[in-house]
Amino acid sequence: MNQRTLLITLTGPDRPGVTSRLFSVLAGFPVVVADIEQVVIRGRLTLGVLVAYAGDTPTGTGSTIGALWTAIERTAEDMGLQVELSTGSDPQEKRRRGRLHVTVLGSPLQPSAMAGIAGRIAAAGANIDRIERLSNYPVTCIELAVSGADPDTLRAELAIEAHTQRVDVAVQRTGLHRRAKRLIVMDVDSTLIQAEVIELLAAHAGCLDEVARVTEEAMRGELDFAESLRRRVALLEGLPQEIFEKVRKELVLTPGARTLVRTLKRLDYRFAIVSGGFTQLTDALVDDLGIDYSAANTLEVVDGVLTGRVVGEIVDRPGKARALERFARQAGIPISQTVAIGDGANDLDMIAAAGLGIAFNAKPVVRQAADTAVNVPYLDSILYLLGIPRAEVEAADAEDGVIVAER
Repeated sequence: MNQRTLLITLTGPDRPGVTSRLFSVLAGFPVVVADIEQVVIRGRLTLGVLVAYAGDTPTGTGSTIGALWTAIERTAEDMGLQVELSTGSDPQEKRRRGRLHVTVLGSPLQPSAMAGIAGRIAAAGANIDRIERLSNYPVTCIELAVSGADPDTLRAELAIEAHTQRVDVAVQRTGLHRRAKRLIVMDVDSTLIQAEVIELLAAHAGCLDEVARVTEEAMRGELDFAESLRRRVALLEGLPQEIFEKVRKELVLTPGARTLVRTLKRLDYRFAIVSGGFTQLTDALVDDLGIDYSAANTLEVVDGVLTGRVVGEIVDRPGKARALERFARQAGIPISQTVAIGDGANDLDMIAAAGLGIAFNAKPVVRQAADTAVNVPYLDSILYLLGIPRAEVEAADAEDGVIVAER
């Protein structure tokens, strides 16, 4: 049977009962619902309904569909809404190839940025099917549903535009796998916390400048991490173990860290930290945040004094990737359902191994290698890449009586 479609678009002031009245009208005619989309922005409604009907039905003024057309126009007029009606011949409204989510974060998000991104999408021969706001503070996050684009090609094009416009853009495939990322593995120094722990220790040892220089070389990938760690730890020889308690009090979480962990744990995600730092300090973060798994180096202490050595296997670049794989096995989660977040060259292997690799305020070499980069200073922006809106986070916090004072 030949079928056709009728697209009904209502716009105007929102009010209770609009959707109910429209579908009450449709219920009286031989049509079936093929698609619905509705959005309300500042009290202004846009409601689109696609219905299908037998194509051999006459469409004159006195016909069934003609009567429906008239009924819809009268109902819209009665509700003070504008209506647009258009017919088509594809009741399935087949989605074009390459369904993608494009997430845009800006602080602020300028119109020129959206113009540039939309232009790149159009130039790639793709179409924006839907736009939704996930957050309006402390960053603005907009998610676009895009069809008809190759993800790798679009990701490369939008990365160029993101750099030009000073915004963050993530491109991910649509599908269940996006909602199924159940293990988050995060670097600690300069990611979960706003410092390098070894530099905090070095400040107390009076060797901060030398340690910071070696740290920077390692983060840029210019120096083997294991060797850099040994060189830096050697400078800490002689510090009393009481220094750990002092440094624990100096640790400052990255803004949004508690919200990120709390929200994902609420959704039954597993959360892990993996660090080139030291267990004497990361263990406190595990207890404070309720983290499920952790891996870090351990400083050797003899007779209450740091020896300037580490004990056990060093958690370096390949060690972080091994930790991610180990945590995934322990949680019973496939690697494809993991997210790795980091900022330095030491994180590259785990970012490459994870289902989604995120560079957070990272060095250029990491931004280039990761699936996406986040350059705003709020760790809970990661939630938007997982499709979790801020309004839902705040509603859950309010329901649980959580008072947020991170910013």
